[in-house]
Amino acid sequence: MAKPNKKLPQKSVDIQCSSCKARLFKYKKGGKGALIKCFKERIVKDYTVTPCTCPNCQSVFARETLVRGTPAYKIVGNKVSYK
Repeated sequence: MAKPNKKLPQKSVDIQCSSCKARLFKYKKGGKGALIKCFKERIVKDYTVTPCTCPNCQSVFARETLVRGTPAYKIVGNKVSYK
């Protein structure tokens, strides 16, 4: 399987918790689809204290996994939103 592109996309989005609206990541997102996974190498700024856990409400919003051989966070459905 192909690895994600090394060149980061232009579009930068703020990812926030759906329940408490706390900021989680500043992320370089490619494409215009839904947010399903976040590659760790594309995270510009990480606001979380422990991985995959919201710093404000302590809810688990993702799980760590390998996607195409690259470390990533797999987002749990409707736990995060972005703009």
